[in-house]
Amino acid sequence: MKKIFVTRAIPRAGTDYLRAAGHEVIVSQKDGVLTKDELITALQAEQYDAVLPLLTDHIDGEVFDAVPSAKIFANYAVGFDNIDILAAKERGITITNTPGVLTQAVAEHTFALLFAIARRIPESDRFTRAGKYVGWEPELLIGTELKEKTLGLLGAGRIGGEVARIALAFGMRVLYYDIAQNAPLDTLGAQYIEAVDEVLKKADFVSVHVPLLPTTQHLMNAERIALMKPTAYLINTSRGAVIDEVALVAALRARTIAGAALDVFEHEPKLAEGLAELDNVVLTPHTASATKEARDAMAILAAENIITFLSGKTPPNRL
Repeated sequence: MKKIFVTRAIPRAGTDYLRAAGHEVIVSQKDGVLTKDELITALQAEQYDAVLPLLTDHIDGEVFDAVPSAKIFANYAVGFDNIDILAAKERGITITNTPGVLTQAVAEHTFALLFAIARRIPESDRFTRAGKYVGWEPELLIGTELKEKTLGLLGAGRIGGEVARIALAFGMRVLYYDIAQNAPLDTLGAQYIEAVDEVLKKADFVSVHVPLLPTTQHLMNAERIALMKPTAYLINTSRGAVIDEVALVAALRARTIAGAALDVFEHEPKLAEGLAELDNVVLTPHTASATKEARDAMAILAAENIITFLSGKTPPNRL
């Protein structure tokens, strides 16, 4: 029997799976994210064989050194920008993630945001609840249709690719930029564009689906936001720091773009000053993968990565 530390409560599907495999599972009882000092103290309390962190845990060399007995950190997320991969490699620690199982949930949420901002759903809801609706009007809360509009994707991996498929089913044109061309998407009718800037100039909706890397931080900066059409909308369900949030607020205030819909933020959980007060933005609290199906599957996959590793085999989602 091995001992596993989980940094925060996750769906029981994952912890039950670990226990069913014969392992002891200790879950942090703190209501919220452990600070780095709290995490180190918790890891030093026992001789753990594995750690299951969340994307809100920042895992670096000091954290790894606090639990030298643990040779696997199984991240409960598809992204892994919260983990110092180089520090892990230097220490011979295996890092895994949970890709694939949340693709559908995030793609659907991306389209929910797209619909919400295009048809001004949250704004309409607030308007109605406030008692401002006094009767039908021909120009009340006018939005825009999606059919025959151009969706520009920055990133066409699993999630971006599924967003493209949904968009094509709705009769949208799809342009995409990625470091590599996606032949299956081309077959469906999407068009590969070799430069980010060209996508931005042509798209009516821009949806971001790139991982957070040094090369993608502030991918959408003030200069690139300025390339978008004044009628265009920006949607982000990837990582907050891919967008310069201060520059975005300035563009939204000046109406140099029509609006934005964000599920992630540059300095979560804080929002850039003024963002929450804008009426041409839709905000959700990092819930793109928040379906029972996706979150349970993520928990099971993280557990499977640990179980496989502890049995002496290569985990399915080793980075």
